[in-house]
Amino acid sequence: MDALDLEVADGEFLVLVGPSGCGKSTSLRMLAGLEDIDGGRILIGSRDVTHLAPKERDIAMVFQNYALYPHMTVGENMGFALKLAKVPKDEIERRVQEAAKILDLGEYLSRKPKALSGGQRQRVAMGRAIVREPQVFLMDEPLSNLDAKLRVQTRTQIAQLQHRLGTTTLYVTHDQTEAMTMGDRVAVMKDGLLQQCDTPRALYDHPTNVFVAGFIGSPAMNLLEVPLSNEGVTVGGTLVPVERGIIDEAHKQGLRSVILGFRPEDTAIETSETGIPVVVDVVEILGVDAYVYGNVTTPAGPVEVVVRGNGRVPPKVGETIRAGISQEHMHVFNPSTGNRIGD
Repeated sequence: MDALDLEVADGEFLVLVGPSGCGKSTSLRMLAGLEDIDGGRILIGSRDVTHLAPKERDIAMVFQNYALYPHMTVGENMGFALKLAKVPKDEIERRVQEAAKILDLGEYLSRKPKALSGGQRQRVAMGRAIVREPQVFLMDEPLSNLDAKLRVQTRTQIAQLQHRLGTTTLYVTHDQTEAMTMGDRVAVMKDGLLQQCDTPRALYDHPTNVFVAGFIGSPAMNLLEVPLSNEGVTVGGTLVPVERGIIDEAHKQGLRSVILGFRPEDTAIETSETGIPVVVDVVEILGVDAYVYGNVTTPAGPVEVVVRGNGRVPPKVGETIRAGISQEHMHVFNPSTGNRIGD
């Protein structure tokens, strides 16, 4: 079953995220009416728009390329769709001025797009959508042409803007940091299938499967296939205790090994022998913290893991450290289905 069933609340900011080619932009284009659907219905409010032309759906789309008319001024670009819709001149002027004020574009209204920076052009594209006062905003990778610093700044502005306008928004990105910082809810997609749709906190703390676990979070979650016993799992010759309920559920599924997941930030370098042995390959010092990249021995051979350490007293390359894993933040998955075991 590869149907995409999603319900977006009125005024919600929903982000579709996933690797390139997973179907997120196609889903957005279907909602916009730019791609045909072969089954199901698209409802905006209580209105069935499945077979309506794009211009009749009361949506506004912001693309990754700004598609501004180079011969028109910023103000003319922003008001052009309204002009085509035969909206009265004074109403166009009012809406353009209002959008320019919200987006801090007032002083640029008489300039041509070539005189603007990438970030300003993106704001003009946003303004063009805002003046239409649509029921829904659709945004397809709108920040991907901006440099890293500007991207961070602009994503904050978009989130604030959406909150202020209260317009229902669907936002597509391949950047999970963007998704986690902007969305009220985030829908994770892979190969055209919806994997999980939840709040950023729930995705981070309770990923439903191995794909979501590995996709959400930076650095990525450590995932190791390890033997299962009645007490827990064995990692690098060390027994790591696992909750009784999870062990019982894994045994009920007939599993002798499981995939253990733990995030770098849920580990700590220990002085005792209780932690798992990690041979240090690279140390990244980030001020007070350090990320330690090393490898752990598993039945399938050495697997790379990332552990958080003290940036002021970092371990040395080549030494073996002991990494303790927070039991509260452990994740256990079925190796054959990839699905989470336990709540």
